[in-house]
Amino acid sequence: MSIKTNGYILTLIAVATLSNVPLLAQTYPARSIRLVVPSAPGGGTDILGRVLANKLTEFLGQSVIVDNRAGAGTTIGIDSVAKSAPDGYTVLVTPSTLALNVWMYAKLPYDAIRDLAPLTQIATVPNALVVHPSLPVRSVANLIALAKSQPGAINVGSAGIGTSPHLSLELLKHLAQINLVHVPYKGSGAATIANLSGEVSAQIPSLPTAMSYIKSQRLRVLGVTTAKRSPFLPEVPAIGETVPGYEATQWFGFLTTAGTPQPVLNRLSQDAIRALRAPDVAKVMANEGAEIVANTPAQFAAYIKAETEKWGRVIKAARIKAQ
Repeated sequence: MSIKTNGYILTLIAVATLSNVPLLAQTYPARSIRLVVPSAPGGGTDILGRVLANKLTEFLGQSVIVDNRAGAGTTIGIDSVAKSAPDGYTVLVTPSTLALNVWMYAKLPYDAIRDLAPLTQIATVPNALVVHPSLPVRSVANLIALAKSQPGAINVGSAGIGTSPHLSLELLKHLAQINLVHVPYKGSGAATIANLSGEVSAQIPSLPTAMSYIKSQRLRVLGVTTAKRSPFLPEVPAIGETVPGYEATQWFGFLTTAGTPQPVLNRLSQDAIRALRAPDVAKVMANEGAEIVANTPAQFAAYIKAETEKWGRVIKAARIKAQ
């Protein structure tokens, strides 16, 4: 076969491929979609994932089925999406561990930037710096002053090594230049029980976890970890008002496999954003203490990159490794 003939065939293939792009956008989805949640049922990621799945089922006209793939700090579930066929039929709802795991583990089976395509950031959930009422502090400034006068005397609990509460603590220690003793527990429930009993003096759990104890005054809230004050506790200052540059939120994102055709990415992103802006979804998100983001894929990609770089510095400085 001549070079000229080969070129003609390749041209026909290219034209046929391009002509199928609009058709793909019109026919997708033609079957059910698997939405992977890389954690066990019942947690915050699972709840937000199911809310999004239900609304996407309505908008896409096909069932979006939640598949919980827990284990190894969310890496098992994330990896299953990274290695799926790039056709839009496997999607991911992940917490902010997506930006942390690259620093926490010596080797990952996937590359989050190379192997995944961001669709939209779902929401952020603030953490809250809370202390046992017996600790003689009523502000972030008070806590910093006490920690500087008594280095290593204040114990702070967390949900475990490398969790958002732990990293929120490490960022505070780093920026405020104070010595607080980290005490890891097996989950936020155990850490909160320890804080309530006075076994540890403080913790930085998610705001929804701490809210009932703040309202009942069993724990005293000093600040929230978002850059600005939270609409859920507008009277409570952001830690950043005292410690410039401090921001440490838990976030959740919606992604799929890299290499998925652009028309499919567009459909998934647009319908996810539309779903997040629906009043019934917004109500459930608010009940979970989540502030909806619903940004563009490009904005979410830039955010993931910035978060990965930021927490890399913190994790390296604190020498944190997955247990």
